[in-house]
Amino acid sequence: MFRNYLLIAWRNLLKNKTFSFINITGLAIGLACFLLIALFVLDELSFDKYNEKADRIYRINADLKFGGADLHFPLSSDMMGQVLKKDYPQVEDYVRIYSSSGNKLIKKGDAFINEFNVAHADSTLFNVFTLPAIAGDTRTALNQPNTVVITEKMAKKYFGTTDAVGKTLETNDNGKTIYKVTAVIKDIPQNSHFNFEFFFSMKNVNYNWGRFLSHNFHTYLLLRPGTDYKVFEKNFAQYEDKYVLPEAKQFMQIKSMDEFKKAGNLLEYSLIPLTQIHLYSNRQFEFMPPGNIQYVYIFSAVALFILLIACINFMNLTTARSAKRAKEIGIRKVLGTERKELITQFLVESILMVVLSMVIAIAIAMLVLPVFNDVAGKNMTMLSLFSPIILPLLIALPFAVGLLAGSYPAFYLSAFKPIEVLKGKLKLGGKSGGLRSGLVVFQFFASIVLVIGTIIIYRQLHYIQTKNLGFNKEQVLIVNDAYALNNNIDAFKNDVTKLSGVQSGTISSFLPVSSSSRSDNSFSKTPVMDAKNGFDMQVWNVDYDYLKTMGMQMAKGRNFSKDFGSDSNAVIINETTAKILGYDDPVGKRIYTLLGQAQTTSYNIIGVVKNFNYESLKETVGPLSLFLGKSTGLASFKVNATNIPEVLNEVESKWKTMAPGKPYSYRFLDAAFTDMYKDEQRIGKIVMIFSVLAILIACLGLFGLSTFIAEQRTKEIGIRKVLGASVQSIVQLISKEFMILVAIAFIIAVPVAWWAMSKWLTDFAYRVNMEWWVFALAGALALGIALATMSFQAIKTALMNPTKSLRAE
Repeated sequence: MFRNYLLIAWRNLLKNKTFSFINITGLAIGLACFLLIALFVLDELSFDKYNEKADRIYRINADLKFGGADLHFPLSSDMMGQVLKKDYPQVEDYVRIYSSSGNKLIKKGDAFINEFNVAHADSTLFNVFTLPAIAGDTRTALNQPNTVVITEKMAKKYFGTTDAVGKTLETNDNGKTIYKVTAVIKDIPQNSHFNFEFFFSMKNVNYNWGRFLSHNFHTYLLLRPGTDYKVFEKNFAQYEDKYVLPEAKQFMQIKSMDEFKKAGNLLEYSLIPLTQIHLYSNRQFEFMPPGNIQYVYIFSAVALFILLIACINFMNLTTARSAKRAKEIGIRKVLGTERKELITQFLVESILMVVLSMVIAIAIAMLVLPVFNDVAGKNMTMLSLFSPIILPLLIALPFAVGLLAGSYPAFYLSAFKPIEVLKGKLKLGGKSGGLRSGLVVFQFFASIVLVIGTIIIYRQLHYIQTKNLGFNKEQVLIVNDAYALNNNIDAFKNDVTKLSGVQSGTISSFLPVSSSSRSDNSFSKTPVMDAKNGFDMQVWNVDYDYLKTMGMQMAKGRNFSKDFGSDSNAVIINETTAKILGYDDPVGKRIYTLLGQAQTTSYNIIGVVKNFNYESLKETVGPLSLFLGKSTGLASFKVNATNIPEVLNEVESKWKTMAPGKPYSYRFLDAAFTDMYKDEQRIGKIVMIFSVLAILIACLGLFGLSTFIAEQRTKEIGIRKVLGASVQSIVQLISKEFMILVAIAFIIAVPVAWWAMSKWLTDFAYRVNMEWWVFALAGALALGIALATMSFQAIKTALMNPTKSLRAE
């Protein structure tokens, strides 16, 4: 019997090739989209779960609000992990990871290679994280200074083999440092919130150890089994009173942490589970750009929408063909076929089509996956779908979709009464018309929401690129790793600024982009700092030409000048800092800070620079201070746009002369600024692609419904034409119903889209307004596409010779 069902189903597919092609193609596109998004979501949800103790690993976060600064760090002090382990038995172990510079120059042969995935770590790293060793003993690998653990990939890169234990690497630390390779570990999985390839001993970090108020370490706790981390967090108040408060009293007049908090300040520590870091943490100084749980929700909804749209198409296209199978059903019923057998027949046809669609969908997904990986910034493979957990779901999906998509046509078609069918009295539509119309409304509701989302995302990205940032990011050449020049750095700057086409140059470690270095300190209006007059702000060391090169403007006062020897004890603040200080004119006033841990130092304010966005536009402009000082991380030059290639060649030539063997790399400030919004750009591209596909699939469904309506009203149209109706009036008659459906979809979609995009835009401190024309444009676009889709069938029906439609059977 089942073989007979399959045979009939296959013959029906071959008999209606065009219909089968459209139906299977629509399902295949929808399923391919679903598979690709499922891969994306699964990858996002899998981060850090490879760790065997992932359910017991937590990172310490710090939230600090002091004066005008509102800071959210994934960092803690160098002492916090060890004192928590000492004081609380719930802590089984801890590890600190330190990555201040983020890169090292490592020598290979006669040249240095700039490696970015480097960090310093405690020897307990391998007790906490699952990082299997290929060679060496990770339990003691980082116990001694001048030791390093490298990944399998780096061992092959530098030594040509994984048998690298006992060999050495030379870095540029303090001129020259030799590290002994003590272990080689497997490459860290891509779905990790850190992907370091070199772990250097923590004992090589040049740091002022033992300070509870300096937050520079990513600290992870391994809690004992059964420990509730939310309950454990309550111990942080005791930690603050016991360790942080005594140190704070050394430079601030406060009696308790409660007094500090009552003044409107905040210092709180919390724990975040390891497996939540990627999706739920978006703090400064994350090791890697994090994901966003909102995007997981958005893409999950998009995947579900597209899958449902594909199923709806199947329903509409199948019922559109129902009239042509009505007599077949009537004859089969007269010959004794029971309804359950008809239902089984139609469900088998449905499942067969979905299985064929799934095969095509997997092929499409495999072909498109490299492009999707490039757009999404991922390295996913189709193998993820064939894991023991996902494979059963993948096998069940065609049957689930087939039953879902085929259930309505099966029960609808099998309910035809043979007498009415064979006498030609069958009225197709009826109560089912409302359901089909509702399905079309849902299709265009989803499509309009996606279109509105795409427009708003691209408007926000355009706003980011064109907003007045307070500095000029165009034609600013950045030469990376200027510290490699050592004593030649000033000569390099001077020689490059003399080149034709170079207007000015500056040496600094700080750029007005969030990927730049950062240094913070606490200041006050008076020599004695307390909980009310103190505030925290960023501290940048710059040279005389920094403001000029970056195109920043002074609001009051002046820039640093070689004509004033006292500028070594001067400071330039931004407008936000001036507002915090409360002075009408802060120029000539003094601010105070603690130098080290004992001596208060004052600085004369010589100018106020206009606010500029030195971080992502997701953040408001915070307090900032500029000091005249030596900083050698980056060399930046303002160049003319007319001869950039020539300038680049000359700058590289200067570099190779002054830093032989050291890698030369450059970028432009506008590109560095754009890099801050890679995630948003990727999301915009992905949403746009799936919006187009959703509309395409919806149009296939609309084509099916218009075909159904046209077939249902063929005789009515013939009579109207005989009575003198024009083609235009008939097209309007058929289109009117669909225009109403699109209008209903638009009315429902607008508030949903407004709510969803409002949530997304709240991530940005500076954002576009959601203007009415965006929603109107999306509605007009949906209506135009719908009319274009319907017009073909409507015009075809309207042009039909009425004698054919009215001919007696």
